[in-house]
Amino acid sequence: MMRHLALAIAVAFGGALAAPAMAQQSAAQQPAAQQTPEQVVQGIARQLDAEVGGRKADLQKNREKLVGVINQVFLPHFDVDYAAILVLGQHAREASPAQRAEFAKAFYNSITHRYAEGLLNYTNGAVRVLPSTGDLNDKRTVVRTQVATGDGKTVSVDFAFRKTASGEWKAYDVVIEGISYITNYRNQVDAEIRKVGLDQLIKNLQTQGDQALKAMEQQPGGKANGG
Repeated sequence: MMRHLALAIAVAFGGALAAPAMAQQSAAQQPAAQQTPEQVVQGIARQLDAEVGGRKADLQKNREKLVGVINQVFLPHFDVDYAAILVLGQHAREASPAQRAEFAKAFYNSITHRYAEGLLNYTNGAVRVLPSTGDLNDKRTVVRTQVATGDGKTVSVDFAFRKTASGEWKAYDVVIEGISYITNYRNQVDAEIRKVGLDQLIKNLQTQGDQALKAMEQQPGGKANGG
């Protein structure tokens, strides 16, 4: 599927929930608050080259490790809490802080587990960061990239960044060929909350994440029980 890899990268950017990123060379070695959004994305691309490009056979056999790569590479650069509020939309005002936190964890675990396998299609150099145009806004900006899909085609993937209170640039939305990751899931979440309520949706997402990981492990080449 042409956009499967691009979608996996987009989901991974918003789906990781634990583990610090490993140190990278050049810009990635700078303190996070000193990195520009372009440097953040370039550092992620280098990590993908190292963590996925040369380990496909290993990751194919152990899907928990594959999810772990997402945790390691993407989480430190994604504003999970802010993105969750945007996905909840009007329902964020009705939810308690605990519900928002539970939703963020369940939602991103669910989609990470469902789409993580797309990263197995990643090849070194698949992500190309396009030159920025104009001056960097001091609060929000967009980093434009092109992702090679492996069939000779490319997909436009844009990352929306905001500067956090700590001074770090973190992504909160991913736009694939003009389709916003936040807007797409906000519509789905809104429909489900109206149907079953937020608490039940959280439970459903938790179940979906567990089932998706088990399904990956049971596929040919996978290892049951994450072994």
